[in-house]
Amino acid sequence: MPVTDEAAARVFAQNEWNTNFYYRQYVFYENMYCASYLIQHDALLTGRRAALEPDTRSKKAICTEDLRRKILTQELEPGAYLDETEISEVYGISRPPLREALRQLAGEGYVVLHENRGAQVAPMTHKTLRNFFVAAPMIYAATTRLAAEHATPAQVAKLKECQWAFRQAIKSGDAAERALGNERFHSIIGEMADNEFLMPSLRRLLIDHTRIGMTFYNPRKLDLARQRELAADQHDEFIALIEAGDADAAADLAVSHWELSRAQIESFVTPESIHFPLGRAPGAEERRGAS
Repeated sequence: MPVTDEAAARVFAQNEWNTNFYYRQYVFYENMYCASYLIQHDALLTGRRAALEPDTRSKKAICTEDLRRKILTQELEPGAYLDETEISEVYGISRPPLREALRQLAGEGYVVLHENRGAQVAPMTHKTLRNFFVAAPMIYAATTRLAAEHATPAQVAKLKECQWAFRQAIKSGDAAERALGNERFHSIIGEMADNEFLMPSLRRLLIDHTRIGMTFYNPRKLDLARQRELAADQHDEFIALIEAGDADAAADLAVSHWELSRAQIESFVTPESIHFPLGRAPGAEERRGAS
């Protein structure tokens, strides 16, 4: 059967369409393969970076948080100099990330950096204590007032969780957890205030407040135990007033709460005198009998 020009044209067109179709399929699957390879390769690289980078970052974060805790609980005493070599060995980090951590702690008020002498735990001098007593009521009242005005439901929930842990620490008699729990509670109130000018002052205030609390804490003194229970009850009042948005009452409570802390500190600094008979002077009996 002779092939006409029209039939030949149809066959040629069909062959060309098939060729283009299979070529397009080839290009499509080739692109899919390349894309899949790139995605897997990128995931592999990301996984490798995630496996390498977080180790350094997490160690630095752990070191920073642990140093904060040790300073607040006075495991590292005020005025003590930190041994960078020892810290690097303990936390398994090199000097550069350690120095970054120390600069961060210095910015927060935990340590003081001295040229050629390294980092020193923030001292507690007579001057800093005096300034602490002067500034505390103003800073606590201001931050608590703003917290009542700006707190979010999520922050209030966070404060309630912190209060539960604080009461558990009181029940267990864990002095360090009690002090740290109180610091966290008031730090959250500071976050609620959302004021970049007040927060650094509050953070610095809480450092010394926590360290002072660790100094005078004595679970055997019943009077202090009653004051701690009252302080915990006032925490519950803080939550209620902040949640209700009562800024004036929250600020007033902050001052009352501070006065309670002040009374605890004063009772430690100025204890009752010891009344104990000293007895007779040596030789007093002989002299009296001889007369």
